[in-house]
Amino acid sequence: MISAILVSGPHLVFLVLSLLWIAATLGRRVRKARMAFEKQLMVEGMSKEDAKRISAFYEELKDSIVQMSMRGVSLRGRR
Repeated sequence: MISAILVSGPHLVFLVLSLLWIAATLGRRVRKARMAFEKQLMVEGMSKEDAKRISAFYEELKDSIVQMSMRGVSLRGRR
């Protein structure tokens, strides 16, 4: 029992750190993609307000992905 905990401990720490790293970089990458998308829409002639409104779906998609992943992690922990 103790040996199983000691063996799985480093793997669990690595998993948690990986999930935190993914969450941190996902936000930054979505912001960069959103800004690039807005810029391209404005180059094509769309107003800045409309480009921001359309690109807001990137943020909504990121939020739903994070919610789904957190829900999956929390459900597995309760079983």
